[in-house]
Amino acid sequence: MWLYHGLSPLGKQAVAELNRLGIMIDISHPSKEAMMQMIALSKAPLIASHSAVRALCNVSRNLDDEQLLALKKNGGVVQMVGFSGYVKQAPPPSAERTQALAALRTDFGLPAAGGGGGGGGGGRGALASLTPEKREEYQRRMAQVDSQFPPPPRATVKDFVDHIDYAVKLIGVDHIGISSDFDGGGGVDGWNDASQTFNVTLELVRRGYTEEQIAKMWSGNLIRVMREVEKVAAGLQKKAD
Repeated sequence: MWLYHGLSPLGKQAVAELNRLGIMIDISHPSKEAMMQMIALSKAPLIASHSAVRALCNVSRNLDDEQLLALKKNGGVVQMVGFSGYVKQAPPPSAERTQALAALRTDFGLPAAGGGGGGGGGGRGALASLTPEKREEYQRRMAQVDSQFPPPPRATVKDFVDHIDYAVKLIGVDHIGISSDFDGGGGVDGWNDASQTFNVTLELVRRGYTEEQIAKMWSGNLIRVMREVEKVAAGLQKKAD
């Protein structure tokens, strides 16, 4: 097993090639070492497509202050993610809920849960293996468990906007975006799907953000990075001709 403490030699070459092709580099998943190396190597601004503030929720996906400041210097954007587990660390579920969920999964032949107590399905793929009738019965039973043994409280829209506030104060509104990650399990109380998106804007308005600032966070800042990435690529390609 190779340990590179960041990017491998091929990864460093990939940064240069992504710059040349005009492809945005996303640093939401790699390690801090890899992220800092990408910032040092890239000629174009980077994005963190779905990360929050580590100072407020200490999980590995989130960015610490050093990373946020480096992203600002790079000219990039961090898309604050409305994923409850990255916004606020919930207490563990009660022993009774854990036992009830385990029994439910056993009854339906589903694999054990991967930790946490919010759900009980053992994964979307596992639920998809059930017949429609079985899924309906499972959801009914799951609702009974939730009623009898409520899950730990989820993060709220206010908790989510706390992350935006923190980052704006640290690195400025020009480097902040917003992401949902709904296709990856995202959602907080008050913003569980696209139909509730207005609640995020409403909370931003309540906190004094202007229409121009909110527009930057919803799309403007990310579009700026896209254009700058394309501009860098055009310059690199011109040099190579």
